[in-house]
Amino acid sequence: MKKKITIGLFIDTYFPMIDGVTMVVDNYAKRLTKYANVIVFAPSYANYDDTNLNYKVVRCKSLKVPFLDYNLPIPALDRKFKKKLKEYKLDIVHIHSPATLGMIGIKYAQKHNIPVIGTMHSQYKKDFKRALKSNLLANVLTKKITNIYNKCTEVWTVNKKVAEIFIKEYGYNKTPRIIYNATEMTPLKNSQDINRINNIHPNDKVLLFVGRINKLKNIFFIADTIKILNEKKPNFTYKMLFIGSGQDADELKKYTKDIDNIIMCGKITDRNLLASYYKRADLFLFPSLYDCNSIVQIEAASQKTPGLFIKNSATSSEIIDNINGFLSENTAQDYADKIIQIINDKELLNKVGQNAFETIYKNWNDTIKEVFELYSRIIKER
Repeated sequence: MKKKITIGLFIDTYFPMIDGVTMVVDNYAKRLTKYANVIVFAPSYANYDDTNLNYKVVRCKSLKVPFLDYNLPIPALDRKFKKKLKEYKLDIVHIHSPATLGMIGIKYAQKHNIPVIGTMHSQYKKDFKRALKSNLLANVLTKKITNIYNKCTEVWTVNKKVAEIFIKEYGYNKTPRIIYNATEMTPLKNSQDINRINNIHPNDKVLLFVGRINKLKNIFFIADTIKILNEKKPNFTYKMLFIGSGQDADELKKYTKDIDNIIMCGKITDRNLLASYYKRADLFLFPSLYDCNSIVQIEAASQKTPGLFIKNSATSSEIIDNINGFLSENTAQDYADKIIQIINDKELLNKVGQNAFETIYKNWNDTIKEVFELYSRIIKER
């Protein structure tokens, strides 16, 4: 019987913190166990239990950083973690973030002469600029990030636009491989009663945002759009739902406290309930200029709910306006006008929702089969 390969997935933030990269790695790990041995190396969180997962998670010590949504892993200061890592004989390393655990993954691969894959999930330069308020420091750190990826056997990105950004803006010296994100969600036949849960009238239109409540996601742009929309008094009644948690949640609540048709739903971990929100929504709002290929837009497409994006953003690179999604100029005024136009054209809305399902929706089972075949080939070539 052929021996199973052992895959190490390294990530610098993980459950209980939930973001797009966490969902990617979780879906990789859950499905790769069908083909291989899988270990996820991640930071620790107090009192969090991994026993409900069907794969192995090895945690390292971490620190809570006040201005970040997540803990900062410190594997270099964790003897038990380093000892545990030595016990595993990995055949391939896949880093999903280029910080401390990502670097540990690369060092392990170099020491044992095995291939290492690195996926670029985020536009790190924008993270640095926001946190440090300095273009100079952001450029220095971005160069370090690029040097880390240059040590990988292969680099993967989530769409062509991100690959272009990585080469032109980050100075990456190879051509990345495109591996699209996906979702485990499937079209719901029976959804939960979102109207009852949120006291929404059945005739109300529902606008929806799902993601971290973080300024990087352009959430205040949405709030400004809603203010403009309410001033315009469109010929429909609606609710704007924000799903998620994050460092800017309190500030967003204060900013929108006088807007009575905004509902802050908080973080939702029940995936069937979340799918029900997508199904109930008429339009998914995602004006992020930060995201690369957000899983939430794929989740929305799984329920035939189209999204409204900003033109020329990375996450809108697969969107054709009025075909499989909608595009707006980068102003709250234009975004509001576009919402009114879309909501008032039910036939177009339904057609674009169906096209989003057919062209944007991808299931993890198919993607992970492709990923495993790539792993096996890369290991063989190495």
